[in-house]
Amino acid sequence: MSTNTCRRMLIYKEAGISAQGIQRFIFILFTLLHGVISETSRALDIMTNYPLIDGHNDLALQLRIHHRNKLSLFDSHNIPLVATDISRLKAGRVGGQVFAAYVLCSAQDKDAVRLALEQIDVIRRLCTENPELELVTTAKGFKNSRNRTKIACLISVEGGHTIDSSLPALRMFYQLGVRSMALTHTCNTPWAESSSKIYQHYQRKSNKLTEFGKAVVSEMNRLGMLVDLSHSSWETARAVLTHTAAPIIFSHSSAYTVCNNTRNVPDDLLLQLKENGGLIMVNFYSDFVACSKKANVSVVADHFDHIKGLIGAESIGIGADFDGASGFPQGLDDVSKYPALISELISRGWTEKELAGVLRLNFIRVFTKVEKVRDDMLNTSPSEVEIPFPEANNSCRAILTHPVRLHKSYGNQKSPLLPPAFISFAFVFCLLIMLKENIG
Repeated sequence: MSTNTCRRMLIYKEAGISAQGIQRFIFILFTLLHGVISETSRALDIMTNYPLIDGHNDLALQLRIHHRNKLSLFDSHNIPLVATDISRLKAGRVGGQVFAAYVLCSAQDKDAVRLALEQIDVIRRLCTENPELELVTTAKGFKNSRNRTKIACLISVEGGHTIDSSLPALRMFYQLGVRSMALTHTCNTPWAESSSKIYQHYQRKSNKLTEFGKAVVSEMNRLGMLVDLSHSSWETARAVLTHTAAPIIFSHSSAYTVCNNTRNVPDDLLLQLKENGGLIMVNFYSDFVACSKKANVSVVADHFDHIKGLIGAESIGIGADFDGASGFPQGLDDVSKYPALISELISRGWTEKELAGVLRLNFIRVFTKVEKVRDDMLNTSPSEVEIPFPEANNSCRAILTHPVRLHKSYGNQKSPLLPPAFISFAFVFCLLIMLKENIG
C-alpha cells in the first residue's frame, strides 16, 4: 500500500469513516450520476424523435427593441442580448416555434394595426430569409417538420387590440399568415377583458365577452385561427369556452393551484378546457411558476404534474415565453435548455408517449381540430358584423360619411362651382342691381 493511500485511510479512520462507508458513498454517487446521464440521454433521444413545438416566443419584440427590426444588422444564428437564436433553437431540439407579433397596449386606439403589421413583417422575413427556418400556416406544415432539418415558424398576434375591433382587419392578418391570436394582452379591448388591471382601457362592469367579441371568436373559428386565452380574464375565458366551436389554447400560462397568479389557469377552467379538447402550454416565467423571482426546473415540473393529474397529459404543451419576460428558472435560461425540463419529467415517471404529446403531438392534434371546424364552416360567409360605434368610441375612430362638396370637382362637370345657397344669394343680389339701374 502506498504512503498516500495509508495517509488517506488514516484520515478517514480519524474522521470515523470506514472503508465500507466510503465505498457505499462512491457507489451511490456513481448511481446518481449514471441516472442523470441516462435521463439526459433519453430526453435528447425523445426530443430528436419528437422535436418540440413551443407555443409562444417574443423574439420579434426584442428585434424591434435592440435592432429596430433591421435583420441586416445581426446574425440570426447568434443574437446577443436575447434568449432565442437559430443555433440555440437547434440545441434545444426545437422543431417548431410560434412567434408572437406583440404590440404594446399603449398603442391601442392609435397605431396598433400598423405596429402589428411591422411585427408580422419581421417574423415573415426572419422565417423566409433564413434557410434553417420555414414559415408554415397549417397543421400539416408542423407534421412535415418532424422529418426535416428546418424549424417550422407560425405567426401569432398577441392582443386583440391589434385588429382595432375590425373583422376585416382580422381577415387581412389571416391572409398574411397569422394563425393564432390572443384576445387580450394586459389591456381590455372594447369586446373582451384582460386578466390585468394595468391599463384603464375600456374598464366596464361587465366586459367578459360582448356580442362583438363572440363574433370575433366565431370568425376565428371560420378562418381556422387558434383562439388564444392567455392574458384573458377568467370570466372572458369561461365565456369563450362556452361559445367557441373549436378547441382553444392557452399559449403561455401555468397552473393557478401551484402559483396563485391571475395569469395562470384555475382548476375549474382547466376542467372546462379538457371538455373543450384544448391545450394549456406551460409558461416558464419565474413569477408565473414560483410566484417569485427565484425558480428552478423542479418548480416548473410541478405545474406539469398538477395539470396531468387533473386533466391528463394530452391537454399539455410548452409555451415558455422566452424573450417576453425577464426572469426564468435556473437551468431554463434560454431556448437551448428545454432538454433539462424533459429530463426532470422523465425522472418523475413521465412516459415517452406522454412526452411526445407534450413536445408536439398535442399541439398538432388541436390545430388539426381547429382546421376541421374551419372545413365544416366552408359554406359560411365572412362575417359582416360591425362593433357599435359607442362601444369603441375614441378620438382616432372616424364615422364614415360622405364628404360635403364645397368646391367644383374638375372630374365631375355636374358638380356646382359654389354651394347652392351662395348661388341663390348671388342671383338675388344681381337682380336687385339690375332693377336699380333700370329704375335709375
